Amino acid sequence: MKGTVKSLDDPRVIFSFGMGGGIGVLHIAAVGGHLEVCKYLVEELGGDVNAPAPGVGDFAGVTPFMSSAQSGDVSTVKYLLDHGGDLTKSDAKGRTVLHHAACIGSCTVTEFLLSKGVAVDIDCGRGTPLHQAATNEQDKTVKILLEHHADPNATVVGIGTALMGSLLYRSLKCMKLLIKGGADVNRGSSLPMTPLVFTTGWGGYTNFVKFLSKAGADPNIPDAYGNLPIELAAKRDCMEEVEMLFPLTSPIPTIPNWSIDGIISHAKFESAKPLDRRQLEQTKATLKAHADHLFSLKDYKVASKAYGVSIDVAPSATLYANRSLCKLLLDDGEGALSDALRCRMLRPNWVKACYRQAAAHKLLKEYKQACDALLDA
Repeated sequence: MKGTVKSLDDPRVIFSFGMGGGIGVLHIAAVGGHLEVCKYLVEELGGDVNAPAPGVGDFAGVTPFMSSAQSGDVSTVKYLLDHGGDLTKSDAKGRTVLHHAACIGSCTVTEFLLSKGVAVDIDCGRGTPLHQAATNEQDKTVKILLEHHADPNATVVGIGTALMGSLLYRSLKCMKLLIKGGADVNRGSSLPMTPLVFTTGWGGYTNFVKFLSKAGADPNIPDAYGNLPIELAAKRDCMEEVEMLFPLTSPIPTIPNWSIDGIISHAKFESAKPLDRRQLEQTKATLKAHADHLFSLKDYKVASKAYGVSIDVAPSATLYANRSLCKLLLDDGEGALSDALRCRMLRPNWVKACYRQAAAHKLLKEYKQACDALLDA
């Protein structure tokens, strides 16, 4: 690097070098834990450890100091802290240096930062470090944060509690730690939706239904439309979940035959009726608004999941287009293309669908296909 710097008329031009997304050389050195390179860039060239990466996407607003937290190298983090690293500065997604350490699972850096007096529940409007650890399935940093008295019931608009975040990403280890640490098993997201309502409503979470039931989740708290978890499980014809919930659920007056078979038969009968159009439209609007809000917060990973929930209820070209954009911003080219193609199947000549497909092909470096999609637009 020194040779490159010497060849420049202005040595500080080196800070304009780097990767896409605004990540510069000091960011790269910091995230790699290259202490000597960091020293050279900071001490000899005047590099700013709090310089935010420009642009949009996952790196927007990220500083070299924040990047160092992901290296797992305490000596690099300490050096940048000693040279002005801001412990409370946040990136475009509301993540501080502690958030970055927690979400990557860097235990030693997390403990080091906490030892420097960083508030364990520091929240710049997008959730606490515990939320970040839970939604990234980092059970080890979840444990450390709880040991430092992180609030397991703190909520963030959109995802709700850390428990709901760990459930969304199917991290049973994180859920166990959170409940042991005092998480309320009946507090969920802002929809409103309890963890038990979520698990019984969408399927594929049977082991979590069992776990939540044993942990004391109340099966008599309904969803926003008055459906109890046992009814949601029955509508999906999931006998196993109905059997789990039956002895814990209070009888429902509208179900005359209060038995496992009776509940499932009643659910099948109700499902055969014409859909309540008003309720369906309300559900679709609520779920889409929830996902759109997460997108506006630039939490593309969780927004992608939320659009997926909306798609499960009522697929549409708009929802696929929106989820495709989330995946583009997460650098998931294959996922973005898959959703863009689904979008085009529903609305073949929609300009936005063509653009989404072109953007996905471009990310995958499939330039001819990208050009073809743009021509279709």
